[in-house]
This record gives sequence, structure tokens and C-alpha cells, in this order.
Amino acid sequence: MIKQHITNHLNKIVAGYLRTKGIMDSLKFSVKVPPKNIDADFAVNAAMLIAKKIKTNPRIAAQELIDIIVKDIPDIIEKAEISGTGFINLRIKDEVLYKELCAIVNEKNKYGSFTENNKEKIMVEFVSANPTGPLHIGHGRGAAIGDSLARILKHLGYNVTKEYYLNDVGNQMLVLAKSVEIRCRQLKGEKIDFPVDHYQGDYIIDIAKRLILEGRDINHIDFKYEAVKDILKTIEDDLKDFDVEFDNWFSEANIAAVKDKDGKTEVDKTSMYLLAKEDAYIKDDALWLATTKFGDDKDRVLKRSDGRYTYLASDVAYHKNKFERGFTKLVNLWGADHHGYVARIKACIKMFGFSKEALNVILYQLVSLVRGRQPVAMSTRTGEFVTLREVIDEVGKDACRFFFLLRDPDSQLEFDLELAKKQSSENPVFYVQYVNARCNSIVKESTNRSDIITDIKNINFDLLNTKEERDLIKQLAAFCDTLAMSEKTMSPHYFTTYLMELADMYHKFYEKCRVLTDDSNLTSARLKLIEGVMIIVKNGLSLLGVSTPDKM
Repeated sequence: MIKQHITNHLNKIVAGYLRTKGIMDSLKFSVKVPPKNIDADFAVNAAMLIAKKIKTNPRIAAQELIDIIVKDIPDIIEKAEISGTGFINLRIKDEVLYKELCAIVNEKNKYGSFTENNKEKIMVEFVSANPTGPLHIGHGRGAAIGDSLARILKHLGYNVTKEYYLNDVGNQMLVLAKSVEIRCRQLKGEKIDFPVDHYQGDYIIDIAKRLILEGRDINHIDFKYEAVKDILKTIEDDLKDFDVEFDNWFSEANIAAVKDKDGKTEVDKTSMYLLAKEDAYIKDDALWLATTKFGDDKDRVLKRSDGRYTYLASDVAYHKNKFERGFTKLVNLWGADHHGYVARIKACIKMFGFSKEALNVILYQLVSLVRGRQPVAMSTRTGEFVTLREVIDEVGKDACRFFFLLRDPDSQLEFDLELAKKQSSENPVFYVQYVNARCNSIVKESTNRSDIITDIKNINFDLLNTKEERDLIKQLAAFCDTLAMSEKTMSPHYFTTYLMELADMYHKFYEKCRVLTDDSNLTSARLKLIEGVMIIVKNGLSLLGVSTPDKM
């Protein structure tokens, strides 16, 4: 965590410098990787921000900061210079990079993990598609984002639970059951028109066919149970083949239908709890949630005047249940069409006595399919969407997950099916995976050498002194910074970008620096660098749910 380490030092230096000027305010400044044409590892804009506060020339402030930096952290910084109107360019010492490479090789899949984070219990709830049909590619994007985010949080050491919330009560379930029943009766020869507002997909017919083949009596079938059982099995199978497995499947029926000894459901008890706290009130014979008290644009109905609960009532009870199970942070993955729902749920979180930061809602945009440059129809005449299973079967799980994660969740994603199938450097997932395969080939070839130094303590890393080697080590060390950015923004897409940049740097290194040379010391050092690359590529792809084949 070189960047974070430097940033922590600079925060103290800047705060101390401001105090000498009589300013006690904190200052938010950036520590960024500069453009490639600048010979520096990091560029800091603190001096320009300070200059505005103390009314001085930014270059003067920059020089005063540099004097402190070279004095306070000489073990890290090799060179600090002023650039332009007041940027401070920093070059870190090579031995700092070599030390980080050693840490990667020694810690392997534990690199970047912090056991102290285990005290925080986080729930990541995602997919949660209604069990009324198979998963479509929109659900697939949510699955890739949610699962990869959970993997990242687990890697950082957090106690993470992945949960699927099963909406298995309500009118949609009645419509589903009736859809299957009508199809069964049609298969039996009854002349019944199929309602246009019922579920039209072929999967409904498949469920009906199974029931008929089993010889079931139509008049004694629990159609809801049978439909949910088949659809849920399809969803579980698709997710498993997508390398997504949940720790828990939580049924809405547990809170909306199951009653205690007093005849109360969790929804009943949550509603009474909010009413007693005066965060809910009765108006026009309906129960209203006073979400405007906590930032929502209007109050919301929990229970209609006819006694029926709204969908919101179950969601409120469900989030209360999450906290009651001991989770300290909740992460929800929702489709972008749920944008208006965020404020009311955050209002409920405050009603339960938690800060709004206890809930992080990630909204993800739609996916569009193209084949080459031609758009692919996303749905059929009957309204069936392209399923996740169809895309997995065509391009494979690895490409599917990688492509879903190429953009931040809030950006619309164009998925090129033909590109995802290409076995060439044009395909980003192939490009990254090929790094591991190429490294593995070199390592295998090196096993014939008897002069290789394997003990890391005896390797002379000073021999890794070319620009390509230095850039590659620096990129490996940026793995931790990528973890930190993914956690901060709750988005795993930074890792696809990071790994593609790492692949670029590796291929430049491969072209310029022969690994297996006649010099055993240089060869040994470069083999350790190769080992570091393999570790980071495997770690990074694993966080995305993508495999690292040894041969391609």
C-alpha cells in the first residue's frame, strides 16, 4: 500500500504545515499517478490548495512542503520536485518497490488483507430477482457486481454474508400460480384463453408439462409451490455456473406470512414498532411511514385502508431484520429503476437508530447486447428477455463476468458477444488471462535450470533496474490501492481496468526484458518478478470471479 502509506504521511505533514500558518482546518488533496510523460510516481496538488487558504504563491508553498517531506520521510522519497504552477512530483525509492514485491511473493493470496476488519459484519444483498422466471442479462450484471464486491470485501478481511432476498409472497405469486394452472389445463385439452397479463414464457409451459407427465391431479396441485420450486432451481443452477453462490436465501414469507404465537408477522411487529415511535401514523384509515422526517420527498403508505400491506412494508421489516441479525453495514445491489426507492429505505434506516452510512445502495444500469456492431434484440415478441444462461453458454462464464464489470455500475454497458469470444488480445479477459499462461510457461522452462536462486533473501533485486521492470513492480504494488478504491466506491470495475493496465505493462516488459538469461542472478530476480505477476493476476481475476488458466 505504497500510495496509501505516502498519503498518510502527507496528511500529517500538510496538517502540521497548516498549523504553523494558524489554520486548524483539514485539507482534502489528491495523490495521483501523473501522466506517462512525467518522470514521477505521484503528483500532489496540496500546495495549490494551501496557497488559496494562506494567500501565497503555490510554488512557494510547494517548496516549503518539499523541505518537510524530504526531511520527514527520507526512507520513502528519492526525489521531490515542483512542477507547473505548484504540483509536487514525488519519486519513491527503488528499495520501497522491491520490498513491496517481496511482500507480494511472501503473502501470496493474503496480500492486501487486514484481519482487523473481521470485526465488521457486512451483508451484501444482490440479484434478489422475483422467482417468476429465469434470470436475464440485467440480473447477470447485478450478480457479477454483487459477487465481486463481496469477494473484494472478504479479501480486505471483512466478515461478509451474501444474501438473496426471495420475493415469494404477494400478487405476483398468485399470477404465477394461475399461469401454470392455465397451461396445465390447456395441455389437458381444456379450451381456456391465456390472459395477456400473465407470465407468457415457455418456462411456464415446461413446468406445466412436468406436472402433467408426473400424472398429477390438477385440482390438488399447489401451483405456486411447484412453480417457485422449478424456477428457483433454474436460478440457482444458472448462478452456480456463473460462479455465484449465496450464503443465505431469505424468504419474504418469513417476515410477511409466518406468524408468532400472538398471530403477528414480522411486518406487523415492525409496523407497530414504528407507530409507537411516532415514525408512522394513521391517516384516512391507512398506515403511513413518516419518511419526510428523514429526507424523503413525501410520506409513504405502509398499510392500505383495506388492510393490505404495501411492498414497502415487507422491505422495511426485512431491513430491520438484517440489523437484528447483527449486521453493521448493509450493501444493496438494485437496478437503476429503483432510484426513487433509495431515500425511503435510508429514512427507515435512520428510524431504526442507524446512520444513513450503514446502508449503501448500488444502482446498476442496463446492459445492451451487440454482435460486432449490430444490436441484438433484447426480447422476443412474447416479452421474454435474453437470459443469463444464453450469454454464459455462448461466451463462457469468464468473459461474461469480466465484460459485465468493465464499466462502473452507474454506466450503461454495451456487451459485444463477438468480441467476448475472440481468442486474441482484442478480448480484454483473454489479454489478462494470457499473462498468467505466458508466465507459467516461463516458470516451467526455468525448472530445467540448476543455478536459479529460490530464497528471496538471497536475490539481488537491484538488478531489476529497467523502466519496464520498475513500471511493472509499481503496478503490482497498486493492487492494494485498487482494493481501497473499490471499497471506497463500492465498485469492482476498477479491477478490470487495473488488470488490463497490468497486462499492458507485462507485455512491454516481456518484449524488452528476457527472463531466462545466462546471468543466474538476473534470471532469479526476474523470475521472482514473474512470480509476483502471477500472484497478482490470479488474485485480481479471482476477485472478479474469473479463472486463471495455465495454458491458452
